[in-house]
Amino acid sequence: TWAQFIYEANIGVKLSDKKNIWLDAGIFSSHIGFESAISADCWTLTRSLSAENSPYYETGLKLSYRSKNEKLSLSVLFLNGWQKIRKPDNIQKPSFGSQISYRLTDKITLNYSNFIGTDKPDSLNSFRHFHNFYLQFEPTPKFGIIAGFDIGYEKVLQNRFSSWYSPVVIAKQRINKKAIVALRGEYYSDKNEIIIATGTTNGFKTFGFSSNIDYDINHKLKVRVEGKMYNSEDKIFTENTNNSNYSLTTNMTIKL
Repeated sequence: TWAQFIYEANIGVKLSDKKNIWLDAGIFSSHIGFESAISADCWTLTRSLSAENSPYYETGLKLSYRSKNEKLSLSVLFLNGWQKIRKPDNIQKPSFGSQISYRLTDKITLNYSNFIGTDKPDSLNSFRHFHNFYLQFEPTPKFGIIAGFDIGYEKVLQNRFSSWYSPVVIAKQRINKKAIVALRGEYYSDKNEIIIATGTTNGFKTFGFSSNIDYDINHKLKVRVEGKMYNSEDKIFTENTNNSNYSLTTNMTIKL
């Protein structure tokens, strides 16, 4: 329990003198998605629905390879589970993951990641496979766009597979040397409430839109402001009385 707030702490050994092959053990940043637990490293102030509902970190073993030109990265993971610091007593089945990332050019990166395993007790005989795809395109130093898509399937006991999915698009534009604006559009569909429980007729089916501006006061201090709107098919907000939710978030980041 004491380690649940750790997002990264691992040790590794290089397996080859000629090739960039590593075996690491410990807690890793998630190999899934393009957003991290560190807000300052993300294009938007708050994370997308797909990032909030997939692992931020993982614990286990990772075998990775990177080509000499650094265009191709491959990894295979043996994991405790879906964002688990330690393996729970009621989950002894192993989980696995893999990632393929390829830089087509200096401006275009393609990525595919997956998770195969379980997040439920062994007694339920569940099986989950989850897939993440994204394209990152930065044609100029001032403009960039990321398009991502997540889809997952899970079976519990003898029931058929249920699925959930989430597309997201984020665009950013540098206005000047100090200011960047970013826009995000997203949708998350989890009708059978595998990931997000609502207790409503249609489960969690929600559109989201956000806009944020980042301002660099200096190279160590950044201020961020984001406005965000969610709209759901069912009334799941404000004690299940509203279909929509609005928020304004501010943040100050200090780099030491």
